[in-house]
Amino acid sequence: MRDHVGNRAVVLGGSVAGSLAARVLAEFYRDVVVVDRDTVLGVSATRKGTPHTRHAHGLHARGQLILEELFPGFTENMRQQGYPVGDLGEMRWYFSGRRLPYTKTGLISVTPTRPILEHEIRSRVAALPNVTYLERHDILGVVSTPDHSRVTGVRVLPKENADGEVVLDADLVVDATGRGSRTPAWLDELGYERPAEDRVKIGLAYTTRFYHRVPGSFEDTWSINPVASPAHPRGAFFGLSNEDMCIVSLTGILGDHPPTDPEGFLEFARSLPVPDVYEGIKDAEPIDAPSSFGFPASVRRRYERLRRFPAGLAVIGDAVCSFNPVYGQGMSVAAWEAMTLREHLRAGQYDPRGYLKALGKVVDNPWEVSAGGDLAFPGVEGKRTAKVNMGNAYVGRVQYAASKDPEVAKGFMRVAGLIDPPAALMKPRMMARVLRASRDMTASGGGVPATTPQPPERELPDAA
Repeated sequence: MRDHVGNRAVVLGGSVAGSLAARVLAEFYRDVVVVDRDTVLGVSATRKGTPHTRHAHGLHARGQLILEELFPGFTENMRQQGYPVGDLGEMRWYFSGRRLPYTKTGLISVTPTRPILEHEIRSRVAALPNVTYLERHDILGVVSTPDHSRVTGVRVLPKENADGEVVLDADLVVDATGRGSRTPAWLDELGYERPAEDRVKIGLAYTTRFYHRVPGSFEDTWSINPVASPAHPRGAFFGLSNEDMCIVSLTGILGDHPPTDPEGFLEFARSLPVPDVYEGIKDAEPIDAPSSFGFPASVRRRYERLRRFPAGLAVIGDAVCSFNPVYGQGMSVAAWEAMTLREHLRAGQYDPRGYLKALGKVVDNPWEVSAGGDLAFPGVEGKRTAKVNMGNAYVGRVQYAASKDPEVAKGFMRVAGLIDPPAALMKPRMMARVLRASRDMTASGGGVPATTPQPPERELPDAA
């Protein structure tokens, strides 16, 4: 423990955001308790409370760097267990049907299944001497001082105990319960204003199926990603989950959802703008049946704009901002927010308004990328400012240029990996490369390049 800030912190939710919050809080509080309604320790499969974890996930760039700092050796441990680890630029990316060249970026991506990643994080956090996971407890509400100026604990109900609710006293309560967070309702009950919400309705659905790896497949990469675009609204993420198994997550928006019957699933894959996914699974042996998960809208709760907020309460992860998952930002942003909490606590006390303002700055750029990108799709509901329209027009040129210029591809990956802000793509030198490489964009009609970039000779990730 570095600096003693308080005696007990309670974290609500034991997924990625909650466990990373607990890891950071353990440096400043004598006792950290993580409450979850499910059994979470030792669980490396999809559980009832997190049905979305069955679908494709990735821990990219900034998220990987943060986890490596919090858990030294994390990346190499995942690699040694046979899970995919490699350079973000050496995935096979397609944008608007155009393939980006393989590019060594130095940015690492870790892409086992989400339950495996959560299990690795939780195991390391649970091993800390001052962290306890309180499993199978429902969260009933927060407890406060009589004047409601400070949250002093949380009421929980053990699922297997008939004795009734239990109050956990706490110097700090951190809400990491995700999209269904009840903090806005708790604020209302305590006499505070609810945060305003920004919402972009995307009407997304993932349909996912696992397959046995076909011998000889994934020889030059471990992940093939035709990303949805306004020109081609259907997308997919197709990659190795371990050395013997691969995952296919098909994506569709605005009600055009990938089917869950095997024949319809294959036909949807065949309809993608590139053949790689369909060719990769048409003769593969499936492990399970297709299953679907819906994501109606990206939601950002504007806690940073509140004038009043109770002491002793914090929010993190999807409880603050829930991004369209196709951008692969959620886990990395949660890790970034945990580090923001850590920096804030190093001052020796918890100041809610200061923390929430810092959190808003963390969310700004990822929200600009994902929410702004979604508004490029004509049917998506949301406010389109001049900045959003110009930004999307320019990003279209960036993606086109990235298919021709490896340096543009590298710069684009640094923004996608949350290393650089979107403004980095507007620097004069980068803009000159983008405009030079995209001069023939209109004349080409946005078609697939006549020549497909070939992978350079290099050492492949172990799992591939």
